Amino acid sequence: MPRQVYFYDQPERFVAGTVGQPGARAFYLQASARGRITSVLLEKTQVTALAERIEEVLDEALRRSGGSASIPPTAPQDLLDTAPLDLPLEQEFRVGTMALAWDTVDSCLVVEAQALVEDEEEGAAVFEDDENGPDMLRVRLSGAMARVFAKRALDLVAAGRKPCPFCNLPLDPEGHLCPRANGYRR
Repeated sequence: MPRQVYFYDQPERFVAGTVGQPGARAFYLQASARGRITSVLLEKTQVTALAERIEEVLDEALRRSGGSASIPPTAPQDLLDTAPLDLPLEQEFRVGTMALAWDTVDSCLVVEAQALVEDEEEGAAVFEDDENGPDMLRVRLSGAMARVFAKRALDLVAAGRKPCPFCNLPLDPEGHLCPRANGYRR
């Protein structure tokens, strides 16, 4: 089956969002432009890693340009997006591998999220544009939009369950079996 590439060049919206209650949330990346919406499912750790790495890539691109690149040092307040995910929320695929690159010619960040591949042989040629490869979401973002994405994603991850003050594991609303309390429920 031929590969499906969902491509967005400077989308109207690119966000990370969740569905469900803390402790049972599903995390999504969602891109939208001109009435078209693409949503892909990923893990919380992938959202964290993507947001942190975006910040690092933007900081490095800004440093290398000597401050002349069109990258703001922080997320512009007027561009912040706190709206929920767009509906209908239809998952195109589950993300397996992600990649980032800074395009110096167009001064934009390229984010690629590739579908999870079950067979290791198929995963050998990751991010080659093979027509039979796994599905992929490819998004090109301005520096400002990338900063806004990273801020929202990090805030989203931090809004989960509070950590236990003793063991730092997430606390469920009904408590948890803390390993530091020798199995007693707090």
